[in-house]
Amino acid sequence: MYRSHNCGELNASHINQEVTLAGWVQKSRDKGFMNWVDLRDRYGITQLIFDESRTEKSVFELAKTLGREFVIQVKGTVIEREAKNSNIPTGDIEILVTELNILNAALTPPFTIEDETDGGEDIRMKYRYLDIRRNPVKNSLLFRHKVAMEVRKYLSDLDFCEVETPYLIKSTPEGARDFVVPSRMNEGQFYALPQSPQTFKQLLMVGGMDKYFQIVKCFRDEDLRADRQPEFTQIDCEMAFVEQEDILNVFEGLTRHLLKEVKGIEVDKFPRMTYDHAMKTYGNDKPDIRFGMEFGELNAFAQHKEFSVFNSAELVVGIAVPGAGNYTRKEIDALIDWVKRPQVGASGMVYVKCNDDGTYKSSVDKFYDQDDLTNWAKTTGAKAGDMLFVLSGPADKTRAQLSALRMELATRLGLRKPDEFAPLWVVDFPLLEFDEESGRYHAMHHPFTSPKPEDMHLLETNPGKVRANAYDMVLNGNEIGGGSIRIHDKATQQLMFKYLGFTEEEAKAQFGFLMDAFQFGAPPHGGLAFGLDRLVAILGGQETIRDFIAFPKNNSGRDVMIDAPSAIDVSQLNELHIQLHSK
Repeated sequence: MYRSHNCGELNASHINQEVTLAGWVQKSRDKGFMNWVDLRDRYGITQLIFDESRTEKSVFELAKTLGREFVIQVKGTVIEREAKNSNIPTGDIEILVTELNILNAALTPPFTIEDETDGGEDIRMKYRYLDIRRNPVKNSLLFRHKVAMEVRKYLSDLDFCEVETPYLIKSTPEGARDFVVPSRMNEGQFYALPQSPQTFKQLLMVGGMDKYFQIVKCFRDEDLRADRQPEFTQIDCEMAFVEQEDILNVFEGLTRHLLKEVKGIEVDKFPRMTYDHAMKTYGNDKPDIRFGMEFGELNAFAQHKEFSVFNSAELVVGIAVPGAGNYTRKEIDALIDWVKRPQVGASGMVYVKCNDDGTYKSSVDKFYDQDDLTNWAKTTGAKAGDMLFVLSGPADKTRAQLSALRMELATRLGLRKPDEFAPLWVVDFPLLEFDEESGRYHAMHHPFTSPKPEDMHLLETNPGKVRANAYDMVLNGNEIGGGSIRIHDKATQQLMFKYLGFTEEEAKAQFGFLMDAFQFGAPPHGGLAFGLDRLVAILGGQETIRDFIAFPKNNSGRDVMIDAPSAIDVSQLNELHIQLHSK
């Protein structure tokens, strides 16, 4: 038996007990006649004491050889600690060691295994197994486990059945690029790793499973933007004989359950917002509603004056920033430079100070009088002491730019508080979006999303105006889940493929198995998938997902710890009938 207790459970009630512990040396303090060692495992830290007057000489001398991260086993007696430490659960006691066994010596680690480490991100990624020993990463992984267990509990209590679906599947042309896997036994043919289990969960509904879920890995070979991973985890769910309202109620309940059980927070309101309203009011389809700064469209009050920049713009839009009326010109210029960065792309920005006496001072005073600026303030909800920032240009691009500024200002002003949670549903997404590069429409979600029945007639005349039976759950400005009611009959699915530009032959080659299944009595069905990595990070009060994944990839999609991806042997390539071509 390597240990009778772990390093986080001993306390004053164990005094005078003989115990056995095992773990890693966190640090040691050698005072010559006395040596203290902090022993660490997953559960906590226990202080060991080696006393020249009470410890056998061989054990005492061996303790002096211990280095950081040595793996050791000790036996000894629990005694009361003279200098107690109230910061740890074991702070009232220490172990007077009688036996010491070095299980494994360790090299000096390349960074300190402390909550506040001296290791940069690159070195910690390379030695991820050491980084996991640090409390912030360890606790994040334990937190992820707790969330996953609560998800399984909630869904299982509602009669959902967890079913695994294949990882080696057929490549499809929709969505991001697939990761492909060559088949040795089928020369010249390839599997694809699933971007999601979409078609399989629909087939499970055809199979009568009624309520399905799994916590599943998904894969997308796309350029990695900030905080993305090429492999990620979904809580994937599907239900039969349901309408949109049924699904929203179930997963609203799941989110409430997680917030209560994991965070101890009761959330009453789950507002619903249409996609169009979200885009016009916040500039994106995943608005953070923990704070205001809603958009005010100013075309009616800003155009038809002598300011040509606004006159030529498709949209003039602004936000009121609370309490920012005291910004200096230097601070304002810095924000103007911020929105002009390539990542945002604005050509400039107009500002209006809302003075305490009810007057306004603007960078465009030459063109607009106090009545004009009063209308701007009313439209954006600006009050005395606030600052109004205004952008203009093409509507979609300008809204995206102002959305980025809104989020940046909220971060600077401390309005994005990680301990506040503001969920909402965004509904009525467009079914299709036009892609300029390919010159055709693509499914905004996926080709199996059902159109709103009342919009079906628009498919022929105005396909961009057709709304989908689709919905996203948004939490604190992040899309944490999304789904739709699916098409469940062959005729509608064929029609959808037609408007997505598939020929009948292409649709049959790619999705014939699904179309065939629909002919054998497919029930009405729909579902939703939560992004587990993102959900856990937000519940954990973090913006980034990396620390909640045991072995993440870097921004280039590489695992620098095991050096993957990597070249493979020529003999393997020959077995797979693959020949590499140099550029």
